[in-house]
Amino acid sequence: MMVRGVTTRLLSAAGALVVALMVTAGFTPVARAAPTPPTPTAISIIGSGMPKLTIESAKRREIFQLLLSEVSWLANATPQTSARKTSALGPKYVLTVLSKGKAQQVYELYPLASGGPRAHRPAKQPSGNKRDGWFYGRLTMSESLRVSGVPIKAKADVINGGIGGGIGVDVTDEVDPIATLNAYLDQIRRLFLLNGAVLVIVLFGLASVAYLIRRRV
Repeated sequence: MMVRGVTTRLLSAAGALVVALMVTAGFTPVARAAPTPPTPTAISIIGSGMPKLTIESAKRREIFQLLLSEVSWLANATPQTSARKTSALGPKYVLTVLSKGKAQQVYELYPLASGGPRAHRPAKQPSGNKRDGWFYGRLTMSESLRVSGVPIKAKADVINGGIGGGIGVDVTDEVDPIATLNAYLDQIRRLFLLNGAVLVIVLFGLASVAYLIRRRV
């Protein structure tokens, strides 16, 4: 029994020694790095009333990069707004990012939406499901699509570079002038009330100071 116990201890010590030697020699397990996403090589565009367009990086690199900049940030972005009524979105253009002919990501762009461009990331994606989300698009969206061949009228007031990556404002389709005037008058009334309250407080303070000075004199 003693011999068996000693043998067991020796085997355990030997095993621990082997593990220590493996760690020292650099045989520790290495975590696998996350797979690198495929490099985009082309973008296809489809829309109502137009033939399918395919912009290849090798042939039209500048236009390809311009289009890619409109949607590349959408892959992992957090949704910024909610869906709008179809009537307020305007024409839809579907952009598919491809890598060596294989679809990777699909996005729906609405460059003429009321209140500013909008972008939609469908939940079902070629490379794996994503969270369905709506985003504010870049102000350059319509021009990027136009120069790529999409039949959209030119916008001379578009700023180069836009404000994309999720900056935008939800606005109403119509402006009520009566409501606007009432809101303005209400703000003026509040301003006068605020100024009046401040004036009363100042006068009360002055009167208190004067009363204290008079009592001391």
